[in-house]
Amino acid sequence: MAQLLHQFTDWYLSVLDQGGYWLIALLMALESTLVPIPSETIIPPAAYLAHTRGEFSLVGVVLAGTAGSWIGASLMYWAARWLGRPFVIRFGRYVAVPPSKIELAERWSARYGWAGVFFSRLLPVIRHLIGVPAGVLRWDFRWYSAATLAGSLLWCSVLAWLGMTVGSHPDLLKGSLHRFALLVGAVIAVLAALYYVFVHRAIAQHKTLH
Repeated sequence: MAQLLHQFTDWYLSVLDQGGYWLIALLMALESTLVPIPSETIIPPAAYLAHTRGEFSLVGVVLAGTAGSWIGASLMYWAARWLGRPFVIRFGRYVAVPPSKIELAERWSARYGWAGVFFSRLLPVIRHLIGVPAGVLRWDFRWYSAATLAGSLLWCSVLAWLGMTVGSHPDLLKGSLHRFALLVGAVIAVLAALYYVFVHRAIAQHKTLH
């Protein structure tokens, strides 16, 4: 996995100048579906280049990431709504979405409602799957979109801030963008802790009470 991440980062940095905002939006759209692309490897490098070279604007990077996240999350919503829960439960396992993950997302949405859609954009696993119960339960797409856009905007802003901070302190990287791997690892560790506290542990308690 680490090798694949490294190869993806190399490729992304080599084509980012040409792809620009469209590439950022496309990758963030894929990240919001079932494609295992960490957003931590998409937004920070673009924000770094925006801050150090002026090739992009920070606002543009954040907006492109937010728009892409909404597109991917919308695809998840409408696919789940059209296919229905029985189909998703039966065949989801073939696209790395086993019933256990779907049920986790369902319990999360039942516990936190629209606020859960917003906060799910900040957490691993749930971020990619929250559109499934929202679509299956036919939640109002306008509210789903609003919560998704707000959460994605916050998350992309945090990642852009990370990239900008590194750009302001180049000694953190010692001249190499590939040192982002270390920062990505730290971010993932924090997110894993948040996931355990706010998702896994909370939902386990909720399940026990019921």
